[in-house]
Amino acid sequence: MFERLQQFLASLSGGDSKPAFAADDPRVAVMALCIQVMEADGQVLDVEKKALHDHFSELYSVDEKELAALIDAGADAESEAIDFFRFTSELKRQLSEDQRVALIGLLWEIVYADGERSEMEDHAIWRIADLLGVSGRERIMKRQEVAERVGAAAGQVEPDEA
Repeated sequence: MFERLQQFLASLSGGDSKPAFAADDPRVAVMALCIQVMEADGQVLDVEKKALHDHFSELYSVDEKELAALIDAGADAESEAIDFFRFTSELKRQLSEDQRVALIGLLWEIVYADGERSEMEDHAIWRIADLLGVSGRERIMKRQEVAERVGAAAGQVEPDEA
């Protein structure tokens, strides 16, 4: 009911409102997961926001207005979620195995945007990968690929690497 009221009010303002994204749009779920990973270490840096912006612009070929709306929709969904399952369950159904592995790569890109990773970011991606059905091996390989590409030191040992 409230959503319809918001849509009605947005339609009154003409074409100035941001495009809306459906709650079940997989891009919203991906954005929400990116935001959760970005916030996992307790600080959101400008370089991480820029990485998110750049990767989504490239990945989904959206303009600035659409991207702003997607970020807003993802932030709203993320703030309402109590865990990763809300997003991963839908994405696991909608994405192929290769796409899910690529999503883990995207999450590592966000983590390494500042040149380092924290234990909390590791844990968040480990949980997301597990819920998406991405193996520990594939998750670690994606992490190593991204770390090598950005020149970050990936010296921490994860529990499943020992």
